[in-house]
Amino acid sequence: MNSQATARVVAALPEEAPSTREGLLAVAALPKDALSEAVWRTGLLSVFDTFAVMRAGFGEPASKIARDLVLEEAGAPAATLAGEAVRVPARSAALANGTTAHALDYDDTHFGHIGHVSVAVLPAALAMGEAVDAPAEDVVAGFVRGAEAACRVGKALGRAHYVAGFHQTATSGAFGATVAAGSIAGLDGDAMDRALSIVAGRASGLRCQFGTMSKPLNAGIAAQNGVEAVLLAKRGFTAADDGFGGAQGFCATHHGEDDHSAWAEPPPGRFLFTDNRYKLHACCHGTHAMIEALTSLVPAIAGRSVASITVDTNPRWLSVCDIKVPRTGLEVKFSYAHIAAMVLSGVSTAADETYTDALAADPALREQAVRLTAVGREQLGDGEARLTVTLADGGTLTAEYDLDAPVDLETLGAALRGKAAALIGDERAEAIWQRLDDLEALSARNLAHSIAA
Repeated sequence: MNSQATARVVAALPEEAPSTREGLLAVAALPKDALSEAVWRTGLLSVFDTFAVMRAGFGEPASKIARDLVLEEAGAPAATLAGEAVRVPARSAALANGTTAHALDYDDTHFGHIGHVSVAVLPAALAMGEAVDAPAEDVVAGFVRGAEAACRVGKALGRAHYVAGFHQTATSGAFGATVAAGSIAGLDGDAMDRALSIVAGRASGLRCQFGTMSKPLNAGIAAQNGVEAVLLAKRGFTAADDGFGGAQGFCATHHGEDDHSAWAEPPPGRFLFTDNRYKLHACCHGTHAMIEALTSLVPAIAGRSVASITVDTNPRWLSVCDIKVPRTGLEVKFSYAHIAAMVLSGVSTAADETYTDALAADPALREQAVRLTAVGREQLGDGEARLTVTLADGGTLTAEYDLDAPVDLETLGAALRGKAAALIGDERAEAIWQRLDDLEALSARNLAHSIAA
């Protein structure tokens, strides 16, 4: 895949660590040639992966309902609706496409952001790119800016925001979607400032929705909110001076920590987005380190009976993916115990079609699942898991895995191409890859063919 291009305006950061408001405005104004090779390549891989899971998620009930709603309302044909051969208003496309991209819960994760970056930001970038007939490279550049903005807001809000029950994919993601859409729409600094303040009153999303259709809807709402805020600001709509960090602003009212260390190493010197991680299992990312650790022990377990399994994990995951007895296929994706039973029974964790209601009710898996206990360990990072398997014959096996270990982008690209081929077929996956490899020759509308019917 190709990289880089030209640019627009740069906003200078203050010498000391900026406020989130200042930092976001500076990120929004970053020229294309200030985007490092690593962050650009990360952006391209994220676009590829998100398009693949979006195409694979066309048939999900949440996706169908969101599309039906958008099609019933109709409106100006500005942006492509995923899964349909039609174009709809930009904010409607962002809503439906964001929901579709997150419907399988098979999209990327940023542990510093504490959420899924691409599904909230990319649909807003693509919708705005189509609406203004931007070059495809501008869409990717806008997406990268927005993804970085979402990562910075997520870190500034901190863990307290997440622990209180907010879904950072949607809350931080709305700010990222605004930066992405606003930079593509050509907002000047004043208009971008207002757009960010407008979206502060719109950003929303709750973790209580996990395991339901409303979890992917959170991503769609974030993308829609970003596009809407930009469209309003572009027309002169006004808002508070600082809707994020000001008195009674988003951070103060939503259990945010306003962690200024989020901007201690601002871009272009450092891009947090390069720490993005990608799913190779179709379930909550919090379970993936456990899956990898347990998979490494399967050869040693073969032919022996497991008495118990203990998985040590960061405590925050206990309120996310420790559903003891999942009732549905969706809930299985958030169950350490059931997923561990799948691994030991040779059931694929990578194929999305595996996660059915019948799987949740499988008596053999349920009997195996009760042997697992998840324990929170503060010293473990979000991407770490440590496993202790006690065997019925008295033997003990241990393993650990860290998702935050450095990733080679070439190796990752090959893995994502394999994942995409399994999800949507070799031909469709290769067509998306080739479009991104020929980005300079494409418009946003050409790029959107990747998600069309």
